[in-house]
Amino acid sequence: MKFFITLLLSFLASCAFAQEQVSFFFDSNKFVLNKTELLKLNQWISIKKEVKVVGVYGFCDEEGSVGYNDTLARKRIDYVFNTIKGKVKVREDFKTRSFGELHSLSSIKSENRKVTLYYILPKDFVNEEKIIAKKKEVVVEKKKPNIKFSDTYVYENPDGSTVNIKVDTVFMKKVSVANVGEKLKLENMNFFVDTFAIMPQSRSVMYELLMVMTNVPGLKIQIQGHICCVQKDFRDLSTQRAKAIYKFLEFNGIEKSRMTFVGFSSTKPLYPLPEKNEAEREANRRVEIEIIAN
Repeated sequence: MKFFITLLLSFLASCAFAQEQVSFFFDSNKFVLNKTELLKLNQWISIKKEVKVVGVYGFCDEEGSVGYNDTLARKRIDYVFNTIKGKVKVREDFKTRSFGELHSLSSIKSENRKVTLYYILPKDFVNEEKIIAKKKEVVVEKKKPNIKFSDTYVYENPDGSTVNIKVDTVFMKKVSVANVGEKLKLENMNFFVDTFAIMPQSRSVMYELLMVMTNVPGLKIQIQGHICCVQKDFRDLSTQRAKAIYKFLEFNGIEKSRMTFVGFSSTKPLYPLPEKNEAEREANRRVEIEIIAN
């Protein structure tokens, strides 16, 4: 998780004066308002030209990863802010806050995809500082560990002999410093056709993941399996393949509490089905890890 020092604006109200708010709603996975909501925003601007915006908050629903949603929420904030900029007053030290799925959700998903503007009326400008209480939220910055990974994994055979397996230190470093919500593909993770048996040439990928999990004890992941080509995963291969990696890590001493697995079948393709060529099929049949804690 990315830690930082921020300034929160805590909004206070009294019976004499208060801040107002208005929300504008987005279609799923969009950061540009549709025609109806854009008209609503422009109408609000024309009516509220004299108000002062003191905060902009962005929200998403629970679909997608936390990292994806946080980025989407920020894009929605930027879109609305750029639309109102120069047309209404904006407090110089106003605060933008984005919320992926980390907020109280409505049971109606469409109500969660929004940007909310907090503003005060001209009559309350004199009480602006009373309405807006500044509160510093200081969070101690947590630096990622600077781990120097070995480029060789030494595997011990049952008979006591050893085998040196070449591993990718770049991938391990990338995982070790990844933020919560990030997804990383396990490159060259291959299985025998129509099975969840891992091919021998993919052993190094397994040991790379094992090494980074061993060296970064605070790391927690979700292993996510995907398949290509077919709409229905009748044999549940996507789950079984993710589980195979989970079991490998468990067998080699990684605690169950640090990892989960899930299969998405072909519901989250990188390319639409049916794929046009082998490159698209290969991209769709993949295993990824999502960073849950780091």
